Amino acid sequence: MADGAEQKSSNQMWGGRFASGPSAIMEEINASIGFDKKLYAQDIRGSIAHATMLAAKGIISAEDKDKIIEGLNTILSEIEAGAFEFSRKLEDIHMNIEARLATLIGPAAGRLHTARSRNDQVALDFRLWVKEELQKTEAMLSALIAAFLDRAEQHSDTVMPGFTHLQTAQPVTFGHHCMAYVEMFGRDRARVRHAIEHLDESPIGAAALAGTGYPIDRHMTANALGFREPTRNSIDTVSDRDFALEFLSIASICATHLSRLAEEIVIWSTPQFGFIRLSDAFSTGSSIMPQKKNPDAAELVRAKTGRINGSLVALLTVMKGLPLAYSKDMQEDKEQVFDAAESLELAIAAMTGMIRDLEVRADRMRAAAGSGYSTATDLADWLVREAGLPFRDAHHVTGHAVALAEKKGCDLADLSLEELQAINSAITASVFDVLSVEASVASRTSFGGTAPSEVRKQIAWWRGRN
Repeated sequence: MADGAEQKSSNQMWGGRFASGPSAIMEEINASIGFDKKLYAQDIRGSIAHATMLAAKGIISAEDKDKIIEGLNTILSEIEAGAFEFSRKLEDIHMNIEARLATLIGPAAGRLHTARSRNDQVALDFRLWVKEELQKTEAMLSALIAAFLDRAEQHSDTVMPGFTHLQTAQPVTFGHHCMAYVEMFGRDRARVRHAIEHLDESPIGAAALAGTGYPIDRHMTANALGFREPTRNSIDTVSDRDFALEFLSIASICATHLSRLAEEIVIWSTPQFGFIRLSDAFSTGSSIMPQKKNPDAAELVRAKTGRINGSLVALLTVMKGLPLAYSKDMQEDKEQVFDAAESLELAIAAMTGMIRDLEVRADRMRAAAGSGYSTATDLADWLVREAGLPFRDAHHVTGHAVALAEKKGCDLADLSLEELQAINSAITASVFDVLSVEASVASRTSFGGTAPSEVRKQIAWWRGRN
């Protein structure tokens, strides 16, 4: 076969975008600059702290340190102005910045990488990014919690049906229902705070995996970068992605809470329920049905959960079989975290907007609150408390009362005293004091209960927290 034919056959083997052969494939699979350029600010910040420490310890000269910092600040300005040209051939954000620094300041740029490796450098950049993202998430969750507290305060007396199995169970207040989400998102915020505490250690100085023989001061760089302390084992430092997994785990749990809320908003906004109306800002119309108002924002929040959960599973799978210390597999960590972070931010922002903007239809909630014989448990409790019946007997008597009301097509409160006494002679007229939905919710004064007085106590407690 002629040389030309051999070359053609070889190129067909790679095909398409990889027609230039194995080197094209290697460049494509190895390069991370397409996504890790997001870490530019953290990379520059870490390099400035590292250079400052190297000079303080006499490892590089003060003159070289000043040139390095000036050059890095120039690169930062170029990137933020959109004037920096990222190169795939330079693989990643670290080499892109280092190459540009060499162009700007010459040989002094080569001294910056003293006593570090790309292994601890990327661990630092990524950890800084995740820490900042967690801080942002904490603030966004606080805003969502505040929106729910405002709603709970406005509707601490608004009666609605409480559900189990999506069947009417007992009357509750809408304020109490809102406070359930305050608890959920409060736990999410607590997990965020714990995650910040867990990752608050500086990786820089671990070098490739064994530390360094240079007389560096890792506490100095940790302090300069806002970390509590440096990490304590160089092997673990460069191979650890627990902070990324913890972020994704938190994001998945939080997204699950957001999805549950989104599902309720979708249900509540249907004509069949009609508990709320969404503002035009968070809903859309139909292309062919002019009467439709679709809860698209809530549905998309619900869908984002699958995407975020997928990111967690993907990174868990990447990490599950890696020996110590660093492996190139770990390059696959960032896209999952970046995507999940973007999705979570959008979902929290959308849900905060919906909660603040939605219209609560208290009349529809009240009308539904008494459906399904929701005060049946109150009748049973009255029989225990006032008539002295064992609860199981009271449950049985109440079942007969519900069956009678069902047969007559009326509520429990609409049964006559004579009809109730025919079921159990111990029933007196005072039973009607507990059969209204308002009386039912007012009676639930146990700690954490739905009584308006208790809801207001819980609102005050949450408002007193940071």
